[in-house]
Amino acid sequence: MTTYIVIAVIVIVVLIVLYILSTYNSLVRLNNKVKEAFSTMDVYLKKRWDLIPNIVETVKGYAAHEKETLAEVINLRNGAYESMSDDEKIKANKELSKGVVKIMALAESYPDLKANENFKELSGQLTKVEEDIANSRKYYNGVVRTFNDKVLMFPSNVVASMFGYKEKEMFEVDAIERENVKVEF
Repeated sequence: MTTYIVIAVIVIVVLIVLYILSTYNSLVRLNNKVKEAFSTMDVYLKKRWDLIPNIVETVKGYAAHEKETLAEVINLRNGAYESMSDDEKIKANKELSKGVVKIMALAESYPDLKANENFKELSGQLTKVEEDIANSRKYYNGVVRTFNDKVLMFPSNVVASMFGYKEKEMFEVDAIERENVKVEF
């Protein structure tokens, strides 16, 4: 009889170890998907990051007395993008999105600026990049949701906490981005 108890205990321990290994591997896989999704989105965020100074310079020539708005966007943009953490990039880009909306609203006040070929091209590029960011943000948030489910749901949350996995932040749209602002000219 004690042999059966020992075998049962060994089987239970083996099953627990297999569950822990399986859950750990699942967490690693999901964490790598989150990193990959952010890297994809990061390419588009960097494109927008690099496009903003060109748009600001173009707008400066037509809207010289709007220096405060332009300076605000440049200040947001002046950080060293490559040295930011993923969370810092998300926060900086949320603020930059607000600045882009202000610049595009400012451009509405200047018909000559809207007719400028350079501005048309830059705003077209910005529209394309914004579409790419929106699509990659959907994928990123989907992967983060799956990862967060695994990290927060029992019993996988026990394994996640054992190995230091924590909930990831979604890349959410701010209220100002939800406003219906037309960027195309």
